[in-house]
Amino acid sequence: MLVIPRQRGEREEDQDYEQERNSLVATSRDGQTPALSGVVRQWHTPRVSAEKIRVAVIGTGSLGKEHARLYAELARTTAVEFAGVFDANPEAARKHAAAHGTRAFASIAEAAAASDALSIVTPTTTHFDIARTLLELGRHVLVEKPMTERSDQAAELVKLAHDRALVLQVGHVERFNPVFSYLESAAPEPRFIECHRLSPFPARSTDIGVVLDLMIHDLDVVLAFVKSPLMSVDAVGIPVLSKSEDIANARLRFANGCVANLTASRISPERLRKIRVFSGGAQPSYISLDYREQKGFIFRLARDGESESSLFKKLLAASDSTIVSEFAGKKIVREPVPIAKDEPLKLELAHFVECVRERRTPKVSGASAKHALDVAFEITRQIGAGKATP
Repeated sequence: MLVIPRQRGEREEDQDYEQERNSLVATSRDGQTPALSGVVRQWHTPRVSAEKIRVAVIGTGSLGKEHARLYAELARTTAVEFAGVFDANPEAARKHAAAHGTRAFASIAEAAAASDALSIVTPTTTHFDIARTLLELGRHVLVEKPMTERSDQAAELVKLAHDRALVLQVGHVERFNPVFSYLESAAPEPRFIECHRLSPFPARSTDIGVVLDLMIHDLDVVLAFVKSPLMSVDAVGIPVLSKSEDIANARLRFANGCVANLTASRISPERLRKIRVFSGGAQPSYISLDYREQKGFIFRLARDGESESSLFKKLLAASDSTIVSEFAGKKIVREPVPIAKDEPLKLELAHFVECVRERRTPKVSGASAKHALDVAFEITRQIGAGKATP
């Protein structure tokens, strides 16, 4: 087992959207970094108006178009100016620009000149070059996950953003899911965590394995949730329909004794995104939460005055009912958790804009995303060392 030190740094609506959210759809027809040749690498501080933050989207694939939709919504309700979109396919750019009443840029350089902050929603292989170019031009950047192809590339982006005092945020959207906000407050002392993230085989993102495609979401969540250094990782995975792993499991051990067991699959007949947490402390509990449905239950010891539910209530109880049962002489309460549903990607983009406006470090900073990426690379290394061919 490899001991992995903790990195220094800052701390869906429906099934179709979920499939899009987990994708990194190609926006360049040849797979290369698009439209960078015309960029002059000259740094200057962007104009960040107290009234309007100019935002643009690079890449209008199945996830990029959602960034465009939500920036257009933000422009109608908040101090945001949706400057426009760029895509390696000019027709796609024109289509989405027309849909939102904005501009289709002819190049990334043109998009950068008209913007203060940009979302990079392109293939993983292009993330580093585009993000580095935009940061060198003094632009704030939100880059979709996975952040980069290599750890050294991620480190370079983190340093560049720090040196230029720019916002670098990475698109780990589950951190903005109301489920995670509830979890942080309800389970302050996690002892065991179990994550399952399953989906059918995708028509995209086969250039990366399931660890970087899906599991990395749960890695980011767990590393942010457990306030203790990561000590070791054990992982296994196999390819089934592609050259890289399609099923993976990883077991993470932390210095405080917490253990996290993560399973990801992209050859499942069903879609599933759940997290279960056993929390210790003065009020031990078991919490089961569904990221997709944004609901779940907490099981805890009953307080004084909470009497056992009748058999009739137990038999007819709705999913949103509180039930008190007795086990081994103790009363256990199962109650639905109070989660105010919202669209995580919308919250993520609004947070990005706010961080640009206030020059704040985002929740998912480049440093924290690099930590998750490094753990993901260790998992894929272990899988590769023992990989069987499909």
